[in-house]
Amino acid sequence: MTESQKGISLGSLKWLWLTVFVLAADLLSKNFAQEWLDYGVPVALFSGLDMTLLYNRGAAFSFLSEASGWQRWLFVVIAVVISVVLVVWLKRTETRQWWLGMGLALILGGALGNLHDRILLGYVVDFISVYYQSYFFPAFNLADSAITLGAAIMIIDMIFLEKQNEDAESSTT
Repeated sequence: MTESQKGISLGSLKWLWLTVFVLAADLLSKNFAQEWLDYGVPVALFSGLDMTLLYNRGAAFSFLSEASGWQRWLFVVIAVVISVVLVVWLKRTETRQWWLGMGLALILGGALGNLHDRILLGYVVDFISVYYQSYFFPAFNLADSAITLGAAIMIIDMIFLEKQNEDAESSTT
């Protein structure tokens, strides 16, 4: 009897190792930034990339960062709901859909990393600062990078690879 016949399906939950890796790397890097960097003081790594410790009380690009504090709990609730949805989606993802599984796991790891900060600290620790001449991209962290990479992988999967999977399925039936 197979797992699906027993009613037990792990789907792509095997990707949770990637979620744990992203979460651990994110928390360790943020701990490093808080221990070794002074708030708001850039440390140049090379032209175009600094490490600058900043605290983001808002969401992406500091959205709602100037609000009175209520946004913290709004973003906590949103992150929890999104995390639950991602776990369910990951569980329902077929094992052969490994690009989708990888993308979901990266997004989940990043969401949990930022959720951790928001709950325990009241803000998200950002420390990576990318710039070109006088244009500075908003500071971010490894969790944000994992979320962005995961979303890009999912988009590529949906645009290019899903069609290949459908074609392969139709040729075998």
